[in-house]
Amino acid sequence: QVQLVESGGGLVRPGGSLRLSCAASGTIFSSNYMAWFRQVSGKQRERVAAITSSGTANYADSVKGRFTISRDNANSSVYLQMNSLKPEDTAVYFCYAIYSGLQYWGQGTQVTISS
Repeated sequence: QVQLVESGGGLVRPGGSLRLSCAASGTIFSSNYMAWFRQVSGKQRERVAAITSSGTANYADSVKGRFTISRDNANSSVYLQMNSLKPEDTAVYFCYAIYSGLQYWGQGTQVTISS
């Protein structure tokens, strides 16, 4: 059973930075696709950034130029570097991965941007 565990959330001021990490356990295989989603209470979960096993990344328009997704296949991890954070980035951030055609989600980590 694959488990995804996020870390790195917290409270930062507008303009600040955070780095989220997600570590996968329970598998020896590399995920073909890993992503970060976020969700605000009462709203749909939205994909923020995604990265393939070859390193091709794509981003939501709202975070382009501010967020960077990366992965470490050897350690089954994916990261999200978030810079120039805005209050509207406040959400619970979820790690997502596909292993052997099955989808997995982390438990989520709260990111709050406030002065």
